[in-house]
Amino acid sequence: MKFVMDNIFLVAIALASGTMLILPLLRRGAGGPSVNTLEATQLINREDALVLDVREQAEYAQSHILNSRGLPLSQLEARIGDIEKFKDKPVIVYCATSNRSSTAAATLKKRGFSKVVVLSGGFSAWQQAGLPVQK
Repeated sequence: MKFVMDNIFLVAIALASGTMLILPLLRRGAGGPSVNTLEATQLINREDALVLDVREQAEYAQSHILNSRGLPLSQLEARIGDIEKFKDKPVIVYCATSNRSSTAAATLKKRGFSKVVVLSGGFSAWQQAGLPVQK
């Protein structure tokens, strides 16, 4: 106890850094399972997965995964009817870095989509892997 009191500043830093490491893992878990770029391409090729881009329209217009469908997170609830026919198909959700996509995946699951996964690393990971994009 004396050590903690004598080094309260160091203990506070350790707790804060530990929290910062754990929070992204907890946030990612809320959206459900994630897949890497290899697993995503397998889902696309083998199971005809819907690739859903939840970035804003300007981001989507600039560049996106080949044959993906743009549906911004801000409009997801209002336009979920546009993708209702994919409820029983795999849906790969992505954004720029996979922060927004976790929220979108959780929303889709609540609305009855059974096979929703998040692209780990988002569009950035897709580009780094050298996979096809559409401009």
